[in-house]
Amino acid sequence: MAKAPQGVHLICYSQGGLVCRALLSVMDEHNVDSFISLSSPQMGQYGDTDYLKWLFPTSMRSNLYRICYSPWGQEFSICNYWHDPHHDDLYLNASSFLALINGERDHPNATAWRKNFLRVGRMVLVGGPDDGVITPWQSSFFGFYDANETVLEMEEQLVYLRDSFGLKTLLARGAIVRCPMAGIAHTAWHSNHTLYETCIEPWLS
Repeated sequence: MAKAPQGVHLICYSQGGLVCRALLSVMDEHNVDSFISLSSPQMGQYGDTDYLKWLFPTSMRSNLYRICYSPWGQEFSICNYWHDPHHDDLYLNASSFLALINGERDHPNATAWRKNFLRVGRMVLVGGPDDGVITPWQSSFFGFYDANETVLEMEEQLVYLRDSFGLKTLLARGAIVRCPMAGIAHTAWHSNHTLYETCIEPWLS
């Protein structure tokens, strides 16, 4: 970033989108113009995938919280953003990553992280209903399940309503772009040329 004083772009895919968002929060001198999040579980994951079944073959999503919300479970990357809507209290208390970068749990750096995140020029959110991995797929747009597994969109989420890490502020200044694309599987987001022309290229200055 120091070698690009005019600004840089971050294009981050899948759980990498969460890592990049965390970087935007902890770096107090970043100069990111566009943060482009490709099918990233920004509000967490609550769904069975082949990877999940390989990692925890005897667990289903309904009881994975028993593993993920334990100290040793938080050593697994997927558990860092596992968000069980039926055990929200456990998620808030145990999550060592997502609950912190979302500002859902108080911590000493919350104000500084929010200020850092708001340095971003714009955030471009990309995802779609045929992803097949991110569950619910609306998590790519900061939507997520309520306790009845009804998807609430970003504007209905507490992190937005409380503006806990800057979502509401970003939207108010016109700095959030949502680019939904149908017909793209999770492993194809970073190689689809139509997606590039539609959702990425316009935001590369």
